[in-house]
Amino acid sequence: MNVSMTINGTVYTRDVEPRILLVHFLREELALTGTKIGCDTSQCGACIVHLNGKALKSCTMLAVQADGAEITTIEGLGNGKLHPMQESFWEKHGLQCGYCTPGMIMATTAFLQDNPHPTEADIREHALEGNLCRCTGYQNIVASVKVAAEKMGGTD
Repeated sequence: MNVSMTINGTVYTRDVEPRILLVHFLREELALTGTKIGCDTSQCGACIVHLNGKALKSCTMLAVQADGAEITTIEGLGNGKLHPMQESFWEKHGLQCGYCTPGMIMATTAFLQDNPHPTEADIREHALEGNLCRCTGYQNIVASVKVAAEKMGGTD
């Protein structure tokens, strides 16, 4: 099936298998490997991208379902420079191995669009919901999101 979608500002048109997941399309067809495959069950959040401005686990959608969509991956988030969320994760050491980090950044960036003034509880209970990290205790991840909220114009 032919699909066409705008990814990180570039239009891509490809003939794809109807059963290919969006995450595999991004990684295998377009070499956008920042989007990770973590669990194969949509539990971990490592595969989160923005689809038409909303966070989506790309392992839960077929590429053909994204036909006509606008998608942002971790590679396109900062438009050539670090996005404030990426910068805050770097400054506050919000990662260890880094495998979950792209998904965490994409999820929390989308969360802050609708919730620019999150409390710590908002971040822990809602912004990070559906994102798993096996390396950290989430303390620095939460701190990173709080700093990013401030940089993006929000406060506690």
